[in-house]
Amino acid sequence: MPTRPAVLYVSNLAYPARGRRYCDEDIYLTSHLRQHFDLAICHPEDAAAVMAGFDTVVVRNSGPVIDYLDAYHQFRERAKATGQRVYNPLTGKADMAGKQYLIDLTEQGYPVIPTVGDATELDRLPQAATYVVKPKTGADSHGLEFVAREEVANKAGDLLIQPKIDFRYEVSFYFVDHDFQYALHAPDPAKRWELTRYTPNQEDLEFAHKFIDWNALDHGVQRVDACRTQGGDLLLVELEDLNPYLSLDRTTDETRAAFTRAFTASIKRSLA
Repeated sequence: MPTRPAVLYVSNLAYPARGRRYCDEDIYLTSHLRQHFDLAICHPEDAAAVMAGFDTVVVRNSGPVIDYLDAYHQFRERAKATGQRVYNPLTGKADMAGKQYLIDLTEQGYPVIPTVGDATELDRLPQAATYVVKPKTGADSHGLEFVAREEVANKAGDLLIQPKIDFRYEVSFYFVDHDFQYALHAPDPAKRWELTRYTPNQEDLEFAHKFIDWNALDHGVQRVDACRTQGGDLLLVELEDLNPYLSLDRTTDETRAAFTRAFTASIKRSLA
């Protein structure tokens, strides 16, 4: 019998996410992946120590790396030093590398929420009464503050500064490799994780593909988060390319099955 590829699946099954249960999604996905791979699950803080001998490390719902920065850096360094395959590959330029990309994309003219990295650059942003200030290494709203314009200058550190956008709703586009899978949106801006199914039009998909193409990952799962402004435009909120929560429980059985097939096939291709 041919040997099956060995997959180390990284997840923090006990992560206390607001409004969703990470563990349910990973239980579902691993129950299907184990039909194709020899599979083991580990906590993100253990990945560096146990990944030797696995054909690839699949990083899924591992939680914000700000909670285990030392372990994450050790994992990345060891994976690069040993040539360990990682899915998503560690070459991601978006959230995987911090939030600097939002500043870079602003400067390059991409449709993102305008972002600067220093209070002295506030005049480069649209005028607003309130600004969003958050750490570049943050995730899942860690460290996010809403600050009046006159208070922004008092904030120091490695930060992102954005005008507070009055948006109609948020919408997320989910991809495997460069292929669109499904979209979900939060009709109520105050309830980010109360998601319903969303049917994107061609313009929506072209918007999302811009950021998938920019990131240029050969393989992987990515989530493009955007907000719809009162004027009808889409602006990027973030491009999650490390461990995007997929909200599979908010999709149909058919969509969930199609995503799982695409995910499995992508992991197989990444091992070729």
